[in-house]
Amino acid sequence: MTARIVVSPLARIGEMAARHDCRHMLSLMANGHDFARPGMIEPRRHLTLRMNDIAFAGTGNLVAPEASHIEQIIRFVRRCDGPLLIHCWMGVSRSPAAALIAMLALEPDRDEFALAQNLRAQSPCATPNARLVALGDEALGCKGRLIAAVKAIGRGKDCQINIPFVLEPGC
Repeated sequence: MTARIVVSPLARIGEMAARHDCRHMLSLMANGHDFARPGMIEPRRHLTLRMNDIAFAGTGNLVAPEASHIEQIIRFVRRCDGPLLIHCWMGVSRSPAAALIAMLALEPDRDEFALAQNLRAQSPCATPNARLVALGDEALGCKGRLIAAVKAIGRGKDCQINIPFVLEPGC
C-alpha cells in the first residue's frame, strides 16, 4: 500500500513529521540553506537534494533540477514504508512537484490529471516547479501527461509561504 505524502515548508517540518508520524523525509533545498532534520526521522531515511527553485539550467551559483535528482527521488520513495514528508524552503514549487513525481512513482497507473486536480484542491498556492515536472514526466514515461496536467491546474495563488498539505494514495 502506498503511504501518504505530506508537503510542507521548511518552517513546519518538525510539526508535520510529528503530526503525520513521518519516518521518511525528502528535502529539496538550495546550497547554503542549512536546517535541522526532525529527530524522529533517522538519517538513513532522509534524502537531501540540493537545487534552486528555477525552471532553467542555471549559471553561476544556481543549481537547476536535473535528471539525476529525479532518479534519486524515485529510488528513495520506492524504499519508503510509511508516511513521507517532502519539503522545500516555502513548500510552493519544488516540494509539490516532487510530491507529484513521488506519488506517480509509487502508483504508476494513477491518472496524472486527477492527481494534479487533487494537489490543487489540497493546496491553492502550489505552483509545481516546471523543470522538475518535465524531468519527472520523462523519467516516469508519462508521455507529456504530467506536464499537461500541471499546466491544466495553472499557477497557484500568490502566498508568502504555503500551508502544509497531504496527498493520499489512490485519491
